[in-house]
Amino acid sequence: MALRGVWQLNKLIASYCDWGGSSKGVRAFMESHLPAFKEICPQLELVTVLNRGRHPYLKGLYRNKNERVVTVKNMTPEEILLCATRLRNSLGRKVVKLKTRHVTKHPSVQGTWTTNLKM
Repeated sequence: MALRGVWQLNKLIASYCDWGGSSKGVRAFMESHLPAFKEICPQLELVTVLNRGRHPYLKGLYRNKNERVVTVKNMTPEEILLCATRLRNSLGRKVVKLKTRHVTKHPSVQGTWTTNLKM
C-alpha cells in the first residue's frame, strides 16, 4: 500500500525447496505468476531463495524496518499470489491490540453513551 504516494514494501523474498512436496505451489507460482507480478510492481525487489529441506514462505521487508513472514506451505499458485498481493498492500505496521472497544482522542467525562437510559 502506498502511504503518501510511497510504496511501503521494499523487498519480497520467496523461499522454497526444489524437491519438497510442500513447495510445489511455490515452484508453479514462480513459473506462471511471478513474471506478471514483477511487471505489475516495478518498484518491488523480488528475490527467490532456495532452502532445501524447509517449508516455503514469503517474507516482506518494509520501509519502516519491519518484516512480515507468511508461510505458503501446500498452497496453490493463486493462493500464493493472493498472499503476495496482501503483503504488498499492507503498510508493515505492527498489529496493536485495542484496550477498549471505543477509541477516541477526547473521551467523554460523563461516560460512554448507551441505549439503556433510565430516567
